[in-house]
Amino acid sequence: MRTVGDSAIAGVTVVALCAGVWLLSGTGPAAPPPQPSAAEAARSAPVVPGAAAPALPPSPPDRVRIASIGVDAPLMGLGLTTSGSLDVPPAERKNLAGWYEAGAQPGETGTAVVAGHVDNTKGPAVFYRLGALKQGSRIEVDRRDGTVAEFTVDAVEVYDTDAFPDRKVYGAADRPELRVITCGGGYSRDTGYQGNVVVFAHLTGSH
Repeated sequence: MRTVGDSAIAGVTVVALCAGVWLLSGTGPAAPPPQPSAAEAARSAPVVPGAAAPALPPSPPDRVRIASIGVDAPLMGLGLTTSGSLDVPPAERKNLAGWYEAGAQPGETGTAVVAGHVDNTKGPAVFYRLGALKQGSRIEVDRRDGTVAEFTVDAVEVYDTDAFPDRKVYGAADRPELRVITCGGGYSRDTGYQGNVVVFAHLTGSH
């Protein structure tokens, strides 16, 4: 199991978020959650739907909103398990996401990480429709200091578990960036989801 660092938590999100318990229960839909199309992936020429905004002072986040896919969820802090892996939100709380407290806080310089379940035993969870996001979509994060950090989506990609690009997803950034992660890719009733959907975004404003 890889531990948290500059190349961070890919193994954790794959293992902890991706069982696909709703689908495995036999009560889920015939098709898995939406997956990003090739058109939403990063391109050789950077996609810049909005100019980068200056970094904000550090402040813990309290809530994440993604209006285009119906997300409006509280955020809990995530630490490490005894094995050195990133913990995850309780699966029974389907409308709850988490952020990695030892990393960058959303809005300050660096790569902030938000993760959440795609489903639980009762149905879709907070990031069930994450793969349907498009380049240029807006993500808002309410911060404890009263500001709202506004991020613009640069790319939405899906990676197989055994080909997860740790450094690309979790590497240090010289501007305020955000990664939002859940399960995705192929689905097997034996193993659950076989990869991760990752949203890449950067700070474009605040209010």
